[in-house]
Amino acid sequence: MSAPTATSPAATEVLADRATLRLCTAGSVDDGKSTFVGRLLHDTKSVLADQMASVERTSADRGFEGLDLSLLVDGLRAEREQGITIDVAYRYFATDKRTFILADTPGHEQYTRNTVTGMSTSQVVVLLVDARNGIKPQTVRHLTVASLLGVKTVILAVNKIDLVDYSEEVFNGIRTEFEQRAAALGIAEPHAVPISALKGDNVVERSSETPWYDGPSVLELLETIPVHSGRALDLPFRFNIQYVLREHTTDYRAYAGTVNAGTISVGDTVTAPNSRTTTVTHIDTADGLDGATTADAGDAVALRLADDIDLARGDLLAAAPYPEFTREFQGTVVGLTEKDIAAGQAVKLRYGTSLVRARVASVDRVLDIDGTPEQNSDDTAPASFGLNDIAHVTVQTAQELPVEDYAARGAVGNFLLIDQASGNTLAAGLVGARLR
Repeated sequence: MSAPTATSPAATEVLADRATLRLCTAGSVDDGKSTFVGRLLHDTKSVLADQMASVERTSADRGFEGLDLSLLVDGLRAEREQGITIDVAYRYFATDKRTFILADTPGHEQYTRNTVTGMSTSQVVVLLVDARNGIKPQTVRHLTVASLLGVKTVILAVNKIDLVDYSEEVFNGIRTEFEQRAAALGIAEPHAVPISALKGDNVVERSSETPWYDGPSVLELLETIPVHSGRALDLPFRFNIQYVLREHTTDYRAYAGTVNAGTISVGDTVTAPNSRTTTVTHIDTADGLDGATTADAGDAVALRLADDIDLARGDLLAAAPYPEFTREFQGTVVGLTEKDIAAGQAVKLRYGTSLVRARVASVDRVLDIDGTPEQNSDDTAPASFGLNDIAHVTVQTAQELPVEDYAARGAVGNFLLIDQASGNTLAAGLVGARLR
């Protein structure tokens, strides 16, 4: 019996049954990230024949010995050279064990904000360093962002190990520093792998050039790390109302939005603002009225309730106990704009589906590049923070909001600071997140 083709129903069913792991690649400029991603795609046979033919021709034209696999992802660089703004490029590939969604982020320090975007939806970060240079400030910056976003698994790919003669001593020195940094930042599962993306050592297949390393290849790690798809499901039910749907001729009223966390079923009791409780009578979906009896985190639905409660866009429906309302909270933010954000500055705050007036009451501290608190010489709080800065701030809002600590990779507790005049996003923040 012949094997199923990539487009056959059998192949589609096989792919559908595989778990999907979301990962992000990060690293400093010239650490070989493009070559690494190209090697991963090539060695997992995730490259189309015409793409490979193009890479072979271009490699030969440039006098490159063998294949320049970075050409498989060079389109991103070419687009940047044309002045096109790109936050993150996504690559998709699969093996016999699972499918992968890879967020390929820029390496330059000025694009740290884009790395935040890539890491925010990823369970695993593959962080590349050049074996000749070791841990750099940008490496620790990326580790810091991973820690803030709750990433527990970071794979340090010590690249270009061939250029240091496959030195065990060099690798062990880098691994020791990485593990110390990871432990200080609360990264629970650090892994270090010696690789040569150019030659393929320990990327997909284990290499005979590193007999002193008895661990898995990068791909083997990616195939065996447990996929945590239900972390948001473990939280209490949270549902921010995005639209109130009304049809006066039929007295239809429902509250549309996305389930942020937890699970809701017909018959469940939910709490609204002002401690009002009611019961979910229907769950409507895109498939029609009463489209479901249960909705999980990530599902877009419209909920119908047993009682006529005064609810509007921005209100929260939640499982008991209801989050406490507050007009002041602390958080950690990443600067996303060239314009500095100063202590005392008036802004708009986007929290869930709420958009309210607020101000940055204080910039409590700005973290330096290696993620440690930066103290002013006079021991006063910084006056402002700027592009790519990571800062601890206190925010005050014009009206009370049911704010709670950041959890489950953004299921709850994330916010945006927005310029009042232009509407541009100034910073992305996490409620209560603090580095050690």
